[in-house]
Amino acid sequence: MTSRERQIADFIEPFRVEPGSKVELAKDFAPDFKGTIRSKKRGRKMLDNGVELLAEYQSRLYAQHTHGVLVVLQALDAGGKDGTIRHVMTGVNPQGVSVRGFKVPSAEELDHDYLWRYGLHLPARGQIGIFNRSHYEEVVVVRVHPELLDRQKLPAGTRKGIWKRRFHEINEWERTLSDNGIKIVKLFLNLSKEEQRIRFLRRIDLPDHNWKFSSADIRERDYWDAYQRAFSRMLSKTSTEWAPWYVIPADRKWYARIAAGAVIADTLIKLDPRYPEVGEHARKALQEVKTALEAQAPAGAAADPFAEEAG
Repeated sequence: MTSRERQIADFIEPFRVEPGSKVELAKDFAPDFKGTIRSKKRGRKMLDNGVELLAEYQSRLYAQHTHGVLVVLQALDAGGKDGTIRHVMTGVNPQGVSVRGFKVPSAEELDHDYLWRYGLHLPARGQIGIFNRSHYEEVVVVRVHPELLDRQKLPAGTRKGIWKRRFHEINEWERTLSDNGIKIVKLFLNLSKEEQRIRFLRRIDLPDHNWKFSSADIRERDYWDAYQRAFSRMLSKTSTEWAPWYVIPADRKWYARIAAGAVIADTLIKLDPRYPEVGEHARKALQEVKTALEAQAPAGAAADPFAEEAG
């Protein structure tokens, strides 16, 4: 491991949720944490370096075509999910990245099990897929608003113990994905209630931000404590060795972007994708093509095939 790789691994360690641990967000993770990075200017330099590193490894991941990477982003409203995606992934090849947001399930989606619609949008080998909200809505939003279960057409008698079952089902689903080459990176952007209030006011005050604001956001804010408990349970029950959670301090957008980028970069470093090696037969063929090209002496201008149409 190089010094840069060790630095990244050490930097993200405070954000990792140890599998099997019991999390209480209010006590265990500070939304305004910024460690040893004391200035936004230094943070910007770190983010630029991280974006460059991501671009390099994403190119190798795409070429190797063995693993896929699924980035799961969860946060409350105004948590910074869109900005994190935009800034962290700015340097990567769009051909190798897809972003999928999940809103209220459609009638067709409700006709299937709750994980069905998420499975439709998993990244292929060589790809980085980003879920802007994810299957974890099913144990967070649906838990805070259990009336949403009424739309899921569950068989009679199956609601008892449903959250314990869903945690288990999600863990096993993610284990299956991991065993089949899809590495899962789970990021929870941890925003304070006061910072959310400030961001909501900004959305109201700035005309070009008005479209981001919905009165539903304020109604959901009334459930703040319930969401904190639901997220704490989610982190406690679904941080696993094959797919651990990282709680990203989100009160400072610039710091959240650095931290999110570092976790993704660390994941790719550990996967260590390589460019495919060309076999002896292919190398010989390439050399023959090279020799033929080098032997082609420059000639005069080629005849214009459309000359007879002139005039």
